[in-house]
Amino acid sequence: MEGWDPNTKSTLTQIPLLTTKAGPRDGPAWTQRLKEEYKSLIAYTQMNKSNDNDWFRISAANPEGTRWTGKCWYVHNLLKYEFDLQFDIPVTYPATAPELELPQLDGKTQKMYRGGKICLTVHFKPLWAKNCPRFGIAHALCLGLAPWLAAEIPILVDSGMVKHKDDAATSAES
Repeated sequence: MEGWDPNTKSTLTQIPLLTTKAGPRDGPAWTQRLKEEYKSLIAYTQMNKSNDNDWFRISAANPEGTRWTGKCWYVHNLLKYEFDLQFDIPVTYPATAPELELPQLDGKTQKMYRGGKICLTVHFKPLWAKNCPRFGIAHALCLGLAPWLAAEIPILVDSGMVKHKDDAATSAES
């Protein structure tokens, strides 16, 4: 964690670490891992809300907890830009991090793979590997998606690749 800004360090230390090393194929151990994932996500969400930094909502889209969907948003120039968020838990989880997808942004930036998967290879994947199995979904959002949104959304907005929903509605009415 050397070289990280104090805010990132503080946030990361408040997200509970996970202990169960289990993936979707591990039966009861996966159920235990999912419980830990939920506890970690709840703690991260509560911390964000208490710091007036609420920026996502996600939930498992299936009972097995292998498909997740939700919304994430970023405020730029006092306007809120909201995006669909989805990802699947890989069968090799937690050794492999989930690939976070923002389908609405597919093809709008070079820092994205086909299907709207955000690029996390250079900075995040080595960090995930080093901290396996202690990192979970909340850590992927905190250290993967949040910095990606902060780096990419202002550029996409300023270049006109992403329009605010009110701007899009106004131009459609014209």
